[in-house]
Amino acid sequence: MLQIGLTGGIGSGKSSVSALFNEWGAYIFDADTVAKSILDTNDTAQSELIAEFGTDVLGANNKIDKAKLAKIAFQDEDHQQRLNIIIHPYVFTEIDSTFDKVLKGGTHEIFVVDAALIYESGAYTHMDYVIVVTTHLKIRTERVMSHGRLTRDEFLQRLELQWPDEDKVHMADFVIHNNGTIDQLEVEAKKIYNRLF
Repeated sequence: MLQIGLTGGIGSGKSSVSALFNEWGAYIFDADTVAKSILDTNDTAQSELIAEFGTDVLGANNKIDKAKLAKIAFQDEDHQQRLNIIIHPYVFTEIDSTFDKVLKGGTHEIFVVDAALIYESGAYTHMDYVIVVTTHLKIRTERVMSHGRLTRDEFLQRLELQWPDEDKVHMADFVIHNNGTIDQLEVEAKKIYNRLF
């Protein structure tokens, strides 16, 4: 079973490609969702985060408040690295155990790790191939703004903390350019998907 890294900056359309790959039979490991779940359920990880960032990250229920944590973690590179040093080992453990389970199941030929920080975290070194979804900055900005989850400043701040697309594209095994319609994206994604076999 091939292990594929799928990455792209915020607003690139990575999730759309992930959904298509899922439709075509790949197993999708959504690293961002798993990381959020670790924040909710892993007491050790929570304790480490509180020790690192203080009680400012706690919500009313004395659990990690993701919005508060994001505000602190995404303020600069140092804070983001401190967050990642705590969370990434837990995510890597989940990737490995899930991969083993899926491999034993024998129903998938492709195991996709969908993660924004494939390169930044070093996870790319464990992948057979890495696919990068890239999009013009203007389009990415419009997409993120239309979803209304982040302000323009928050978006630009997060952009600063991710590797530039040029670097990711340079290192990628495959690149999907997502500057057109969803139908065009599907055609591009299918071409890459078929080349994996």
